[in-house]
Amino acid sequence: MAAFLLYYVVMLETGEKLGAFIVPTGIGASIGGYAGDASCYARKFADKIKLIVNPNVVNAGGFSGITPNMFYVEGYSLDNFFKGKINLLPSRKNKIGIVFDKAIPQDVLNVHINTMNAVKTVYDVNICGYQITEQEVGVEFYIDGNGISTGGIKNPETLLKACKEQLQQGAEALALVCMFEDPEEDNLDYANGIGVDPVGGVEAIISHYISKELNVPCAHSPAFEDYSVSSDIVDPRSASEYITPTFLPCILIGLAQAPKLTSSNGISIDNLDFLVMPYDAIGSTPVFEAIKRNINVFLIKENKTILEVSPEKLNIADKVKVFDSYEDCLDFLNCNNILT
Repeated sequence: MAAFLLYYVVMLETGEKLGAFIVPTGIGASIGGYAGDASCYARKFADKIKLIVNPNVVNAGGFSGITPNMFYVEGYSLDNFFKGKINLLPSRKNKIGIVFDKAIPQDVLNVHINTMNAVKTVYDVNICGYQITEQEVGVEFYIDGNGISTGGIKNPETLLKACKEQLQQGAEALALVCMFEDPEEDNLDYANGIGVDPVGGVEAIISHYISKELNVPCAHSPAFEDYSVSSDIVDPRSASEYITPTFLPCILIGLAQAPKLTSSNGISIDNLDFLVMPYDAIGSTPVFEAIKRNINVFLIKENKTILEVSPEKLNIADKVKVFDSYEDCLDFLNCNNILT
């Protein structure tokens, strides 16, 4: 670990570039709105530089698009990083504690425990323990009148209590698994690559809540009563969710290398060179803070969302640079030596 941290001290001292690649959750992004479908784009950036990503970019059910060059940072913590309130301390082999919702039936729980043990065995992920909440968490989710995925939880206290206990037992990062009803009827076209992931919004709400309360790396994976593998042919962007009984592997693999959150040391917002976002989803803290701090903001037109919040609507068109595609943005970075 000491050698690993020394490497990042050298990275900062030598001026190695750092970017952020964000696709918000639950807004129907045409790239990154499904299941790890932004990974191939982010990986091309991370081939060249260190890259901060939110879990939505790389999470893909039984797969993960994360690479060693990426920092896996949950959305609420990302906002605080952009505000300058926290730094990111690079880490490897985090001790992960898993919290399971009491509402999860025993057979579903057994599948998740087998999954946990498989990830631990194959990837050498350091899972220090797991526990079940004392009460049911009570997840509710829906797509609101604007087409945005959202929801809430009835009993956040029971989730928070179990998370605190995992931290007391030595966990450095938290994997959250709550019980969800089958979401298919909420968006029948999702499997065909149309519309919004109906559970993505409330997943973000759950992880934001724990991040806010505990200031610790965390991510959420939903559990469903039906854990059978589908034989239907679906849109490639959704496919990874239809061939696995649990989505736990991707968050465990990501959390294993999530940076620790600290008020000093590590990587700060002052070290960030650029931010990449979908073109019409920019009404967010990272964009506003990046502009305020004169950090390059690159917007990608090919990644469309249902928000339709463009630079023209926010009157910031002169403060951002727009590209037709991620490939165009990458070419620009290469040609202008921003990646070296």
